[in-house]
Amino acid sequence: MSQYHKQDVRRFLADYRAEHPEDVITIDRPVSDDQDATALIWTLAEKGQHPMLHLKNVDGIGAEVVCNIFASRDRIARLLGSTADRLHEAYQARSNKPFTPERLESGPVMEETISGDDVDLHALPMLKHFDTDRAKYITSGIIIGEHPETGAGNLSYHRAMIHSKNCLATSLHSRGHLWRLMNMAKEKGQPMPVAMVIGGHPLFMIAASARLGFGEDERDVAGGLMGESLQVVRTPKYGIRVPAHAEIVLEGVIDPAAHVEEGPFGEFTGYSSDRSTNNLFTVETILRRRDAMLVSVAGGNSAEHLNLGRVPREAEVVEKLKARFPSITAVHYPSSGTHFHAYIAMNQTREGEARQVMLGLLGWDQYLKNVVVVDADVDITKDSEVLWALATHFQPHKDVVIIEGLPGNALDPSASGIGTTSRMGLDATRGPNLHGVRARISDEAMGRAASILKSVG
Repeated sequence: MSQYHKQDVRRFLADYRAEHPEDVITIDRPVSDDQDATALIWTLAEKGQHPMLHLKNVDGIGAEVVCNIFASRDRIARLLGSTADRLHEAYQARSNKPFTPERLESGPVMEETISGDDVDLHALPMLKHFDTDRAKYITSGIIIGEHPETGAGNLSYHRAMIHSKNCLATSLHSRGHLWRLMNMAKEKGQPMPVAMVIGGHPLFMIAASARLGFGEDERDVAGGLMGESLQVVRTPKYGIRVPAHAEIVLEGVIDPAAHVEEGPFGEFTGYSSDRSTNNLFTVETILRRRDAMLVSVAGGNSAEHLNLGRVPREAEVVEKLKARFPSITAVHYPSSGTHFHAYIAMNQTREGEARQVMLGLLGWDQYLKNVVVVDADVDITKDSEVLWALATHFQPHKDVVIIEGLPGNALDPSASGIGTTSRMGLDATRGPNLHGVRARISDEAMGRAASILKSVG
């Protein structure tokens, strides 16, 4: 039995290694803090492998590193007590039953409290992820801001690099609810108090990617995913509620009027992006464990980066789509499309229904640029199958819907500087006028082939 609480990433690591030793690689030999973790992840991915990595001896950072946790959908599904093919349903079932956080007076993250002139961010464990990155980056940093009147929190991921001994340069480019909270502080002429959590239980980290309405709190969703209230402690100066079992928490303020150089950094698009809101995060207090480990998230278009940002959004959208359009049989966001493509399989019941589905999804998911709808017998988990349907079912002059001038993602290198983009729906369903019968091989012939191949080894 692990000595750690069930909401502790260390407990997760110990339990998962015991149950799935084949899915964890532990490396004891020295590795560099300069891109080695990223290179290991990319090399494994080239082989179709996405194990969790535990790096116990990383030069120069004084901490063990756990990374690639979210690279596998099977692993994420296991966290939710499910399987990859039921991932969306499992996420929604739990996230729709939130729990209010439970406040503790103390927790492991308060083993050390560093404040004032003693704050030195250079002592934090950090990695450089890509050769094209400006510096080492915090990639798993979850910034928590709280509504000044209701206390409702917003949790969101933001990359960050060291700007000075006590300041981080960060980007709020998603311009979501944290951006809105910052503008509320700006109207009052005040800085915005925030806390950045670096390293928590994987279910807390997944909850931080949830898409909620303004005023709803991802910490409640974290409780839902865990099946119990998230245990929190208050930060010393601003009283922000942070996970009691986190590894590191930085408390401070973001000054809406202060801007500093930040980026480039390898983003989810696969490009090194220098698009940034260039915000300055002044750190006033560090809470940490004495032997804090670094829970890192691979940047770029890694499977981990894409899954972590996408699974909650997918689950929400799929639930909405299937409720509105029962003829949909499957929805898939291919990694080849980063966050910008989605495939839908459906049994179209009337002409034009595929277009209606495409418009629905393009309207709900502001990251998307391209949606392809195919028939239910097409395996949308395979790019090659979808491209075959496009090649044989689709006529460009009549099966395309394009909408221009919509808000998209500012990190899309082909979008305008503020993220304005166009969106396209491709109807690759067969339609009533298709002339053809899909060629098939009989089950008997397939059986004989299997037998022959087995006999020849």
